[in-house]
Amino acid sequence: MTVFGQESRDQFARSYPEVPHKLSHSLADEPRLTLDALAGLASQLPAESVEYNRGDLPIGVDGKPAPNGLTIEDTIRRIAESDSWAVLKNIEQVPAYRDLLVDLLEELRPVIESRTGPMLTPQGYVFISSPNAVTPYHFDPEHNILLQLTGTKVMTQFPAGDPAFAPDTVHESYHLGGPRELSWDDTLAKGGTPFELDPQEAVYVPVMAPHFVRNGPASSISLSITWRSEWSYAEAAARCFNGSLRQRGFAPKAPGRWPHANRAKSLAWRVMRRLGAGGA
Repeated sequence: MTVFGQESRDQFARSYPEVPHKLSHSLADEPRLTLDALAGLASQLPAESVEYNRGDLPIGVDGKPAPNGLTIEDTIRRIAESDSWAVLKNIEQVPAYRDLLVDLLEELRPVIESRTGPMLTPQGYVFISSPNAVTPYHFDPEHNILLQLTGTKVMTQFPAGDPAFAPDTVHESYHLGGPRELSWDDTLAKGGTPFELDPQEAVYVPVMAPHFVRNGPASSISLSITWRSEWSYAEAAARCFNGSLRQRGFAPKAPGRWPHANRAKSLAWRVMRRLGAGGA
């Protein structure tokens, strides 16, 4: 049985890779995604693949949010009252979850590869959130579909590649090893598009599209399936190249969004890295 129906696959084909949009899915009652199963998954993942923090956060934070004082297993099992949000990263490290990720992405592979070439580095993330928890304003380097499984949430997205919402210097800093959290100002709010997600709904997030998430009045589980493309890797390398130039006093032009390939700057960065001239 397919998880993404024909209407959703058609919508994805019309919109990928640059237009955010909602989809429907049928990933309900999946035994690998219950709270108990996810607490067990957390215990199997390495420490660097588990992040959990307080949920009573503002939209904008300075650096990584503070921890909540619980273990990850307790955070997940008590999510309804722990006032937290947790993310289990790279769930494909565990075979049963790798199978789940592969099955989902295979349904979309024909569209993905016809537009942006080979599907690279598939990864999965599970988000477990307390009622009203906030995931602060940030961006991510992958093509991403967030599937809502239980509870509700609102993801507010902002235009990818627009320096009004994420300055070029912040992109460069991130790709050179800095944080993904972004500075927030309330004047940015009018530029956002809210996507309300109920169970069996999903939203596509373009590469590096700034966004924040506010959970609904009940605890929530969401699954994020992500992949990279040659274009996304070239854009990242071009940002690194620009950051290196900026450190040397230049004011480089931002990389182009898809379908611009950014090959010259990407290649230049790789050469610089080989020569040990990349800086940081």
